[in-house]
Order: sequence, then structure tokens, then C-alpha cells
Amino acid sequence: MSAPPRRLDAPHPDTVFDAGWLALRRPADTAARADPLNRLAHDWLCSRVGRPLRLIDLGSGSGANPHYLAPRLPGPQHWQLVDHDPALLELAQGSCGALCDGDGRPVGVDTLLRALHMLAEDDFAGSDLVSASALIDLVDEGWLIRFADACADAGCAVLITLSVDGHWAIDDGEVVDPDDAFVRTAFNAHQQRHKGAGDGAGRTSGPALGARAAPRLATLLEAQGYRVTLADSPWLLHTDDPGQRALAAALLDGWRAAAAEQCPHAAARIEAWHARRQLALARDSTRIEVGHFDLYAEPGVRP
Repeated sequence: MSAPPRRLDAPHPDTVFDAGWLALRRPADTAARADPLNRLAHDWLCSRVGRPLRLIDLGSGSGANPHYLAPRLPGPQHWQLVDHDPALLELAQGSCGALCDGDGRPVGVDTLLRALHMLAEDDFAGSDLVSASALIDLVDEGWLIRFADACADAGCAVLITLSVDGHWAIDDGEVVDPDDAFVRTAFNAHQQRHKGAGDGAGRTSGPALGARAAPRLATLLEAQGYRVTLADSPWLLHTDDPGQRALAAALLDGWRAAAAEQCPHAAARIEAWHARRQLALARDSTRIEVGHFDLYAEPGVRP
């Protein structure tokens, strides 16, 4: 018997992340963020105070993005956290309820349980800033166009962090593994598979943008008159740190799984690569860089 069809409003399995993974990556995310973009967002929001600022965080997960941003931005703040996972939303609401803004005032928090592809075009109305972290590389071209249009219609600023740029490298002090490039290419191709279920209006999703997402969003927002800043925000992991080594091991497993799914004919080659790279992680001197983009945009003059 075949499996029942997935509901239209159900998230794609590749967009579902558990709390353990989110906690594991959080220190690396925090260290990687491009702080000059936070300051640009701060200055933009300072020009709009006088009422509670409405801040929307898409794909909030366990709430790491508001936890990072709230004390770095002016207030008063009211956050709406959006995610498709009710358990993560409950966790995020509980933890974010104790946050204070950059002026020491408690922030307001509410939640919206909704799959990313089901967002309505007027959901950003009245917002001052829309943020997301490690998210837009999962979406397709059509969603990104609708997102840029909705932000422009709302006149809000945009702060999107930690979108993959397609680059990663493992430096164990030895000769570069000849299969790093093969696995990286396979993984990047897997990143651009279809990850959506349509948008509730009869439109089906296209392939995810993966590493092309942040530069493409920059182009779309610039066409709407936004002033856009892109910055590098790489993870820099060192295996002499136990937490970073655990994250590196999880990455290695994820790259292997995605590459094997993308290239099943090369399963033995990928397993051999994985075994070699596990040995590299056992050395305290191994370093891993995983490239990301941060993007900040604020409205200018619309064409």
C-alpha cells in the first residue's frame, strides 16, 4: 500500500528540525553573525520608535533569533514568532517571554502556527522588521518573489541571517581529500531539491534555491528600491572544542546522507569519504569552515 499523500499545509521533511539540532548549532550561529548588519537594523528601528515595534521572525524554531536580536535592538518590541512546529513554538514563546530589549524593557511575544509556504501576502502589514535565520535557502524562487513583494508592500526592513553559500572546507593539516569536492557538489545539488508542498493557492513549489537564495533575495529587494547589504557569516569550527566537534560530526553525517541520497550510485565512495573525514575529526587540530550569507535591507525609494 502506498503512503497517503502529504497534506497541503504539512511541512516538507527537509524543513523539519528538532530542538537538539537547533541547540547544537546555536553557539556557532551566534559567533558567525555579521554584527555590522545588526547595527544597521538598530539604526533603522531607532527612526521608527514612539510605538511598540512590530518584529516578525519566520521559522523561529526554539527562538534563537529573537534571543540574539532583542537585546541588540531598540524598543519597545513586540515579536510574532512563526513556525510550523507547535512544540518548538511553545518552547520559543516560553523562553522569549523573559527577553528584554536594548533599553531593558520586557518584550511582547505572540506566536503564529503556520507552514512557511502557507504565509499570506498581507502577513507583514504593519511590521517594522521581518527576520529569519537559516531559512531562505529552503525556499523556491516563487516564494522568494512573494516574500520580497510582501516586505516592500509593508515597508519593513529585512534581516536574514545564516543562509548557506555553498562553500565548506575541512582543513586537517593534511592534503585536501580528493572527494571533498564531489560530496560538496552532491550536497549542494540535494539542497536545491523541491522542499515545499505548494502555497495553498494552487501554486506548486519549485526547487529550493539553496546557495543562490541570499544573492537572489538581494536582487529582488534592490528591484523594489531597497538598500541591501550582504555580508559573509561563516561558521569556523575547531575540533579542540567539544561542542564544535559535536556540531562538525553532525554536519559530516548530514553531508554523507544528502550526498548518498543525491548520488546513490556512489554510495560506497561516499561512505569511504565519510570514514576518512571521521578520522580527521578525531584530531584536535582540524578546522572546518561552512560559508553563510547575512543580508540586511531597508526600504528606499520604490521604482
